[in-house]
Amino acid sequence: MADNMAVPKILAAARVGDTLPPLVSEAITRTTLALYCGASGDHNPIHVDLDFARRAGMDDVFAHGMLSTAYLARLLTGWAPQPWMRTLNVRFVAITHLGDIVHCSGRVVAVEAGADGVEVRVALSAANQDGQVKIQGEAVFAAPKI
Repeated sequence: MADNMAVPKILAAARVGDTLPPLVSEAITRTTLALYCGASGDHNPIHVDLDFARRAGMDDVFAHGMLSTAYLARLLTGWAPQPWMRTLNVRFVAITHLGDIVHCSGRVVAVEAGADGVEVRVALSAANQDGQVKIQGEAVFAAPKI
């Protein structure tokens, strides 16, 4: 692209291999899960009802997959404005347990600049404090020349 300064700076400056500033959650607690139930409207009892979780074969309740996805979204929107996000795709890899601290990371894997603007593809990961990956994904940001 001839005029990189015409594209929003964070995307114009992105290079393959760049890492996003990490985001680290507080430890997941029962309160975290209850608050997320209320905020999201996802009241699946497996996330807040110990007896229900045990009847389902689990040792305890566990976090909603979308809670960790929300942390990934915070990572992304802390890096670039939400209106530039075009897609966010995730795959749930493992359960996030009570006490887990979610470490979110992102790495630029592709940058495509054209006459109309720039598109940046970011690989995503959410892992616990022991490095066990809980979610993998990818986001695409695009911004026109301004």
